[in-house]
Amino acid sequence: MSEPLEAVTWPLHTERLLLRRATAADEDALWSYRRLVEVSRWGSWHAQDRADFHAILLPRLRDQLVVEHEGRVVGDLMVKVEDAWAQREVRDRGRDVQAELGWALAPAATGQGFATEAVREVIRTCFSDLGLRRVTANAFADNEASCRLAERVGMRRESYCVGESLHRDLGWVDSVGYALLASEWVGRTSGPAT
Repeated sequence: MSEPLEAVTWPLHTERLLLRRATAADEDALWSYRRLVEVSRWGSWHAQDRADFHAILLPRLRDQLVVEHEGRVVGDLMVKVEDAWAQREVRDRGRDVQAELGWALAPAATGQGFATEAVREVIRTCFSDLGLRRVTANAFADNEASCRLAERVGMRRESYCVGESLHRDLGWVDSVGYALLASEWVGRTSGPAT
């Protein structure tokens, strides 16, 4: 069975960025910012040490992209193609029709519109190149930067769940879910990053 992201011709280029599939050779670059508390605070995982990071990263490479600016890795994106919830009789029509998105950026690269530019290109790729019908993103409700990014790229807040997510430091906290349909994306242009 082929991996969904193999259907895309990599790398992708935006005005300022190059997006490509992550490989094991990217481990050092990803570790340089993923190990930082300010980056991992709102993520779904924080590596305890380099060996733990290696163990976490390798299985995730199937769904990981790296974001490069001027030849340097400045961030990474998750594009996890998955099945939609479907009843048994139509389950085959719900296979590999949506993707969960996630993102992380090196602190030195924030505030320059890189995340907006990269996520817009990934959404375009999901709908145009992969033919998906829906993309989603989830976040802790207090992760204001991720919430603003999801809204900036046109995703709609679909859910606000009270005390639903367990944070490693904060305990039970609220979460939000965002989504965008291909039919909502039609006619949009990537435009300048904001």
